[in-house]
Amino acid sequence: MASAAQITRFRDIGDESLVKRVLEGDTALFEILMRRHNQRLYRIARAVLRDDAEAEDVMQDAYVRAYEHLSQFEGRSRFSTWLSRIAFHEALARVRRRKRVQQLEAIPENERDTMPSLRSTAMSPEQEASNSEVQRLLEEEVNALPDNYRTVFVLRDVEEIDAAEVAEILNITPDNVKMRLFRARAFLRKRLYLRAGAQSQEAFLFHASRCDRVVNTVFEKLGFGTKMI
Repeated sequence: MASAAQITRFRDIGDESLVKRVLEGDTALFEILMRRHNQRLYRIARAVLRDDAEAEDVMQDAYVRAYEHLSQFEGRSRFSTWLSRIAFHEALARVRRRKRVQQLEAIPENERDTMPSLRSTAMSPEQEASNSEVQRLLEEEVNALPDNYRTVFVLRDVEEIDAAEVAEILNITPDNVKMRLFRARAFLRKRLYLRAGAQSQEAFLFHASRCDRVVNTVFEKLGFGTKMI
C-alpha cells in the first residue's frame, strides 16, 4: 500500500511520465495512477449506472482494461481523458447487460434455467457517514435526471471537467455538452439546485477505504497480489 509520503513523492510527476515508467516495468506505479483518478472514474460510472456497487465493479474492469492496453495509449489526448472514455464505455456495456437481464426476468419463471441473484440494497458505512441531508437530496435529484443530462452534469459540474474534454469522453460535440448541461441545471434548479448547488462537489465521494479496495482488487486481477509500493 502506498504511503502518504510515497504518493507525495510522485505528486508532481505527470500521468504520461508515470505511464511510461509502468510500461518500462515499474508496474507498482499503476497504483498512483489509480488513486489519482478513482474519484473521477467512480463519478463517471455512477452517473451512468446509478448504483454504487456496479460503479465500483466498472472502475475495476476499466483499470484492468486500461492496464492491459496501456501500450496503446498514444498521448493524442490526456491520459485522464483516455481512461475516462474506457470507464464510460465499460459503464455503457454494463447498462446493456443489465437490460438483457431485465428482459430475461420478464420471461416466465418456468421458461428460465436459473433465477438471477438479487443485489443487496443495504447502504455501506461510507454512504451512511457521508449522507448529509442536502447531499442526499442532491444525489436523488441527479439520479432522476435523464441519462444524457445526468452524465454531462456529473462530468461538468461535479467533476469539473472542461467542456472540450467531456465532449471527447462522450464522443459528442461541445455544443451538445453545453445544451445538455443547460437542461440538466434547469431541471435541478426547479427542485433544489439553488439550495444545494454549492454542495455538488461533495456528492458521490469515493472514500479512502473504497479506494484501497479498488486498488487491491485490480492488483489481484492483474496478478500482482495485494503488495503495493
